[in-house]
Amino acid sequence: MEKWFNVGKIVNTHGIKGEVRVISKTDFADERYKKGNTLFLFKQGILEPIELIVKTHRNHKNFDLLSFEGYDDINQIETFKEGMLKVPENQLGELDEDEYYFHEIIDCTVITDEGEELGKVKEILTPGANDVWVVKGKGKEHLIPYIEDVVKEIDVNEKRIIISPIEGLLS
Repeated sequence: MEKWFNVGKIVNTHGIKGEVRVISKTDFADERYKKGNTLFLFKQGILEPIELIVKTHRNHKNFDLLSFEGYDDINQIETFKEGMLKVPENQLGELDEDEYYFHEIIDCTVITDEGEELGKVKEILTPGANDVWVVKGKGKEHLIPYIEDVVKEIDVNEKRIIISPIEGLLS
């Protein structure tokens, strides 16, 4: 069975010439949305994913705008709204050392260097200079910056992350 990974969610159309507005779920938007690349659209109610070939990609405000080969009109892409764009596992590239895919970090247990379990990474925010991990524990949510001063060890096989909290981080 093929394993699929989210790269973006189509939230709306843009203009009348077949562009869609995408909220990216990937750190590699320029690579994923390169002209000629294949993406697969998954949508509730559709049994088989729709294969799409990227025709154009550009940024507009906080969105990625995409158009696809063979879809040149708003009426053709209107039904794509709320669909997820995904890639199969074989399209994931090799990462450098100390780089991780979101799916490798999500659901990892976060533990302080003093042994306190904070919870599991449930979401990754990408607001700017560094990613921020949303860690949900027993009724409490922590925002952990993915920076060298805080994140000390990541073991994706054991799904465990060790952090050294800086002052004020956990309060």
